Amino acid sequence: MIKTLALLIGAVIAVLLIYAATRPDAFHVERSTTIQAPPERLHPLINDLQRFNTWNPYNRKDPQMQGRYSGASAGPGAVYDFEGNKDVGKGRISVTATSAPSNVVMRLDMFEPFAGSNVVTFSLVPEGGATRVTWAMDGPSPFIARLIGVFMNMDQMIGRDFEAGLANLKALAEKPPAS
Repeated sequence: MIKTLALLIGAVIAVLLIYAATRPDAFHVERSTTIQAPPERLHPLINDLQRFNTWNPYNRKDPQMQGRYSGASAGPGAVYDFEGNKDVGKGRISVTATSAPSNVVMRLDMFEPFAGSNVVTFSLVPEGGATRVTWAMDGPSPFIARLIGVFMNMDQMIGRDFEAGLANLKALAEKPPAS
């Protein structure tokens, strides 16, 4: 009986490991929204990391987060090092490329809780008097991430954060100017 149970558990673990190994070795998460503002108004809110952090959902997850800005004030070379609670982790985000007012590309290097390096892209496409803003992240998916992905839907988890961030950006950009 014990031997049969051990063989069954071993078989389940083997199937799980084999299944995880067949999962894609890269991931892509993307969310979009339409904001009633021109791209020229939105681009600076993304391209400048200090302004980005006024609506960034990860900053709101840990009000005690420690951060340090360095490099350029905006655009390529702008860097933000951060260290927060378990919901935020420890890492660095830097603007690597920008094409005003249509896109901003960033590199997100995470050190904790899991090491990883990902590319974050914001695309701004005019739609009449509004702008379609797309927030995407791409990166490698090492075996451990694929194994965790069997039990947790990373697209939904990260996607919820992107949706919250885009809603924050929308609220900020659509707020009437102070008189």
